[in-house]
Amino acid sequence: MGTPTGKLSFEQDIRPLFRESDRRAMDFAFDLWDYQDVHENAEGILVRLVAGNMPCDGGWPEEKIADFRRWMDAGMLA
Repeated sequence: MGTPTGKLSFEQDIRPLFRESDRRAMDFAFDLWDYQDVHENAEGILVRLVAGNMPCDGGWPEEKIADFRRWMDAGMLA
């Protein structure tokens, strides 16, 4: 997916990675469906994804983590 330039966007590629249950589990800290919240917390989210303790019911497959990392590295497009 991604934009016409091949870059990943939050709305198309990153937000759909987070399920409703993930959003509810993290709502005490920030909203995983809100671009600004994820943008501001991206480093911490990535650390937890890599460690395998986010989402709380089991880690993401490596390809999802790689997509999140690529989105960050490309400038975190909305």
